[in-house]
Amino acid sequence: MASGIFAILDDIAALMDDVAVASKLATKKTAGILGDDLAVNAEKATGFLSSREIPVLWAITKGSFINKLIIIPVAILLQVFLPMAIKVILIIGGLYLAYEGVEKIVEFIFHREKKGEEVIEEVKEEGAAVEKAKIKSAVTTDFILSVEIVIIALGTVLDRPLPIQILTVSVVAILATVGVYGIVALIVRMDDTGYKLIKKSRNEGFAAWLGKFLVRSLPVIIKSLSVIGTIALLMVSGGIFAHNIDFFHHILPTWNSTLKETLIGLGMGLVVVLIITGIKKLIPSKK
Repeated sequence: MASGIFAILDDIAALMDDVAVASKLATKKTAGILGDDLAVNAEKATGFLSSREIPVLWAITKGSFINKLIIIPVAILLQVFLPMAIKVILIIGGLYLAYEGVEKIVEFIFHREKKGEEVIEEVKEEGAAVEKAKIKSAVTTDFILSVEIVIIALGTVLDRPLPIQILTVSVVAILATVGVYGIVALIVRMDDTGYKLIKKSRNEGFAAWLGKFLVRSLPVIIKSLSVIGTIALLMVSGGIFAHNIDFFHHILPTWNSTLKETLIGLGMGLVVVLIITGIKKLIPSKK
């Protein structure tokens, strides 16, 4: 009896060791997309009132966990029974990311500054509905990026037994969510930490200097993340197209892959924006 228990424990230990090795390899493979995931989600999780930052971030984090709970079993089943569907899903997700990235660029270029009563009306409209819309947008983008992370992680363990595949992909998914949103939480609370340091030090000494540095750095980081997040959307989408569509894979073979994928994402995003804009003009809006 005792020997049977020890044998089971030994098997579990061996399985966990295999999972640890596979997870390490999968994490290395997904490092690039995790960096893009961080930039995109950090940009989406900022811009809220200080009192709402953590609740909003927690709502997005829960949405991210739910996304992965849906994606992991579906991805494994599709890989076994219908592998072509994974490529189709990735391409559709790439189109969404490309559209979102180009839409941000178009909004930045053609955005008209609002004045007077327009600003007042916009402030009145801000509230729970707008917050929910932003959370929904962030969770949707997270879903697409999570699909990419899960597929890449799964691709590193296709030659392993099914239990190792499931555990490895699950470990990578959990690490991705906790790591990305943990760092985002630190970023969005930089100013509050800075104010506390200034107050505690009575505006004197190194602690006060560090507090002021954190407060002044946050707006710069948020603006930088907005730019980095937009580029990341285009780069990730372009990477999806380059890796899953032969035409894009073989185009511009001598170009730097990052630049090529970003330009592909930009081009595809422009096409999608033009199509959606045309559809919106053809279909009268309901008021």
